[in-house]
Amino acid sequence: MSTQQTMPLSEAARTRKAVGNILKGSAGNLVEWYDLYVYTVFAAYFQSHFFNPTDDLQAGLEAMAVFSTSFLMRPIGAWFFGRYADRKGRKAALTLSVTLMSAGSFAIAVLPTQDVIGIWAMILLVLIRVLQGFSVGGEYGTSATYMSEAATSKRRGFFSSFQYVTLIGGQMLALLVLVILQGAMPKGDLGGWGWRIPFAIGGVAALVVLWLRRSMEETVSAEQVAAAKIPAVQGVAQPGTMKLLFTQYWKPLLICIGVTLGGTVAFYTYTNFILKFMNDTSGIAKTDTSVINFWALFIFMLLQPVYGIISDKVGRKPLLLWFGITGVLFTWPLLSTLSNTKDPFTAFLLMIGGLLIVGGYTSINALVKAELFPASIRALGLGLGYAVANSLFGGTVPLIGAALQQSGQVNLFFTYVTVAIAISLLVYIFALKNKKATHLDREQGDAWSRLRPDKDKDLLDA
Repeated sequence: MSTQQTMPLSEAARTRKAVGNILKGSAGNLVEWYDLYVYTVFAAYFQSHFFNPTDDLQAGLEAMAVFSTSFLMRPIGAWFFGRYADRKGRKAALTLSVTLMSAGSFAIAVLPTQDVIGIWAMILLVLIRVLQGFSVGGEYGTSATYMSEAATSKRRGFFSSFQYVTLIGGQMLALLVLVILQGAMPKGDLGGWGWRIPFAIGGVAALVVLWLRRSMEETVSAEQVAAAKIPAVQGVAQPGTMKLLFTQYWKPLLICIGVTLGGTVAFYTYTNFILKFMNDTSGIAKTDTSVINFWALFIFMLLQPVYGIISDKVGRKPLLLWFGITGVLFTWPLLSTLSNTKDPFTAFLLMIGGLLIVGGYTSINALVKAELFPASIRALGLGLGYAVANSLFGGTVPLIGAALQQSGQVNLFFTYVTVAIAISLLVYIFALKNKKATHLDREQGDAWSRLRPDKDKDLLDA
């Protein structure tokens, strides 16, 4: 009797603990992605200070090339921070990553332009973006790992969806700052010096998060940290090492890359490149596209927990299939129609249509990848798998899209996005199973058991 009376309190306590830790972890994710996205959101206003000042299209192409360059460091960042998180703990890795991102944002806020230091302005900008790419490469895998481990077993989909709530929220905040500055400053001032303000805001916000993360609870066991400190024994792979990943978990790593490929291309198409697409291809004014993107992303952000809750009821695979099938069928019609419309409201509806599709991926992809690996290699495997696919495919979306825009072959871009989604759809169909026991289930409790929580049995749904 007493056990039955205390168990609801215990569940409530676990939920409160999960909420507190996830809020602290996701706050850092919000700032990291704000700092990353604010570059593309304000690129049109500062690109002439660092790149070709006489040709807007060329300057935009060069600015997007620098954005893509930062993605080259993501696999290195994922390796470094993933190894660090698996061997020393998630909290230490997350604290270091947000510190580096803060330093990069402050540096851009005060960076001299090419009128002052010539070509060094562009070189320094590239180096700073590389540093931020290194930082966010570690942030994604480590925060996804932390949030999946901090969640309660029955609500992993819901809690883990906040990975993309904050990721989208970071871009939405960048857009909000743009809308506010567009309304508060003359265009000349915004292009002259006002573009520095959002980078300074990001740097300050990162310092606040750095303070918050000091009180996060660690999810890595003391035994795992101790095992990582023991000198390597011949034939035995230590936690958080490439040897362990490539000898025992190379198949989950390949699946992780395949799960990410189409989703990251679609995500960057509908949340990042679409701003430039509406400006240059559709011919919609920059002030209108800023508002369109803000409200579309706001709705998209609110939908993430809804998708997460659905996944806790029906499983993860059905949502990925929703994304894959509808993405293959509707990517071309949506983008083709968008390229020929100049009406802001129609553009908004088309963007929402694309985001409803992508939500099937974004809401639960981090959890799906976390469930592929055990705790001893989770941050490294998840982070590296994501970073490789993200660098090769997601990060190059703005560059490929801008290049095809400039050459007048934008239809090829629609094909590229569709094919990428189709490849991942095959992975969802043949490499993933629904409602099967995962590493997280074995470590922290089964998410799909049909038994009451007071029964000490292990019965899994098929």
